[in-house]
Amino acid sequence: MPAFWVGIDSGKRAHHCVVIDQTGTVLLSKRVENDEIVLLDLIATIAEIAAGGEVCWATDLNAGGAALLIELLSAHTQQVLYIPGRIVHHAAATYRGDGKTDAKDARIIADQARMRTDLQPVRGADQISVDLRLLTARRTDLICDRVRAINRLRATLLEYFPALERAFDYSKKAPLILLGGYQTPEGIRRIDLTRLAGWLRKRGCRNSAKMAEKALMAANSQRTVLPTQTTGSALVIRLAEQISTLDEEIAATDAQITELFRQHDSADIILTMPGFGPVLAATFLANIGGNLEAFDSVDRLASVAGLAPVPRDSGRISGNLHRPRRFNRRLMRTCYLAALSSLKNSPASRTYYDRKRGEGKSHKQALIALARRRINVLWAMLRDHTIYQEPTPRIRAQAA
Repeated sequence: MPAFWVGIDSGKRAHHCVVIDQTGTVLLSKRVENDEIVLLDLIATIAEIAAGGEVCWATDLNAGGAALLIELLSAHTQQVLYIPGRIVHHAAATYRGDGKTDAKDARIIADQARMRTDLQPVRGADQISVDLRLLTARRTDLICDRVRAINRLRATLLEYFPALERAFDYSKKAPLILLGGYQTPEGIRRIDLTRLAGWLRKRGCRNSAKMAEKALMAANSQRTVLPTQTTGSALVIRLAEQISTLDEEIAATDAQITELFRQHDSADIILTMPGFGPVLAATFLANIGGNLEAFDSVDRLASVAGLAPVPRDSGRISGNLHRPRRFNRRLMRTCYLAALSSLKNSPASRTYYDRKRGEGKSHKQALIALARRRINVLWAMLRDHTIYQEPTPRIRAQAA
């Protein structure tokens, strides 16, 4: 049993540290910079206060601004617990006063670590999963930037050339190439169908003749020049170039993720499971820390992924199940997308999904149930280091 508890309210530039003893008495309350020398001095100061007694640290962040502190504590073999900010927020309502300060939050973190026994320790991840976490987060940002740029491109086209906006899917490469050269009705009409098709073909566009025909039809359907055309067409060129650049960066990031992921010991195991490609499998590994050491059971993993419903019973009401409020959004999205993809090439997944739909479940509910079932299989695969094997369908005996 620790004799001292240290609560850290983590920040980007500075942390607030509070040390309490077994009676909850505050022994130290101090603001420290997020700097290695300052943090090492803090660790030494708390070691002097403990005077050989066991110390338990607790923080409301397990990455980001608290990464340096956690690494230093790990190097000094200190016990570190993770208390999510949501827990600290709700716990604050049970303490005296309505005010909120960093010192108060750090005091609450230390006190919660002293009283609770269900908090999870901060466990280090392997180097590959750490790198994959950064790369997959970057990929998510790039995807969001790409979607935003495509939406802005379509909105700009609507301002002066709505017929061309609805003619193509601008998430594909060929329409972006078209916009790089021709963005206005008169510009497309000026070049004839044959020359436009040849121009597109020369730049590697598939179905160049059909694309040229659709673009010319859109141009012929609008003869009015809107006042937004001059500025809008210039913006469209820049947006098309931006989307193409993002596509290249996403492709490069995907290649880097795939190359790094295949170096992991569990890569070949996860890839055998239907629905998991290199990017989804890498995201899964990144969010579990590369192994199952952070989870006591498969139920704990399902709970962290948001796939295990939690009861909200009261009085005579029972069986009232809801999705948990605290879970890893990225992990859940990964499991959900993998379950959705598995419907194409896994008869067992399709059969289970159809059965849940037949029971009256919605599409989303059936997929979450399928993802929960697949978590059990994936857990066993990683635990036993075995590849996936598609279950043999049961043959029902027909009554004579």
